[in-house]
Amino acid sequence: RIIPCLDVDGGRVVKGTSFVNLRDAGDPAELAAQYDREGGDELVFLDITASSDSRDTMVGVVQRVSEQVFIPLTVGGGIRSIEDVRRMLNAGADKVSINTAAINTPDLITDGANQFGSQCIVVAIDARRVVEGEEYPASGWQVFTHGGRNPTGLDAVKWAQRAVGLGSGEILLTSMDEDGQLNGYDLELTRAISRAVPVPVIASGGAGNLEHLYDAFTGGEADAVLAASIFHFGTYSIAEAKNYLASRDIPMRV
Repeated sequence: RIIPCLDVDGGRVVKGTSFVNLRDAGDPAELAAQYDREGGDELVFLDITASSDSRDTMVGVVQRVSEQVFIPLTVGGGIRSIEDVRRMLNAGADKVSINTAAINTPDLITDGANQFGSQCIVVAIDARRVVEGEEYPASGWQVFTHGGRNPTGLDAVKWAQRAVGLGSGEILLTSMDEDGQLNGYDLELTRAISRAVPVPVIASGGAGNLEHLYDAFTGGEADAVLAASIFHFGTYSIAEAKNYLASRDIPMRV
């Protein structure tokens, strides 16, 4: 699956580098409609400052986006309760992505899966490679919350396994080190988590060219790839990405 990502801040799509230095990329509803026309398999909408600003996800923007697309829509950012999950699903989302709240309130994963089905509950993991002087975690990647602002001390691989055990039906995995760098996904991280869990893993963070997408499927063993910069700024179209991957024997719906 090829999944464009809309990181939204203040009602506009933005894109940064390693979660900082954000620049404007357009109107979320307009971009959503474009990606739907181009053949995106799914769409991810992330209100990237909702958790750090302690506010709710922008329901109105989600509704505008959902009206533009006929492909599955995942919404994340600021979802803290079952009521928030229900509100997003009622606004047009097919799935919700939870990150900070999943760590703060793990029961939210289980309760969401029980009420709406595991297929609706995506746990997003923002992970950064351990730097020299940090003795944890054992896997070599630490989980961060609040849009990459707060370290948790959690081992990314172990947290992914626990999240799936609690009921998550999918993992959205972002490498903070590679995000926006355009140098390729963290294949080692992606592969480690793909091998550790029995549910689909979406690779995120680092796509700069079409070969990087191919590498995520092969070297990273991902089930789907999420990308923003290469699509938002016109480097490639989704059709170009799909045709390239199909030509290299990656099964694609074209």
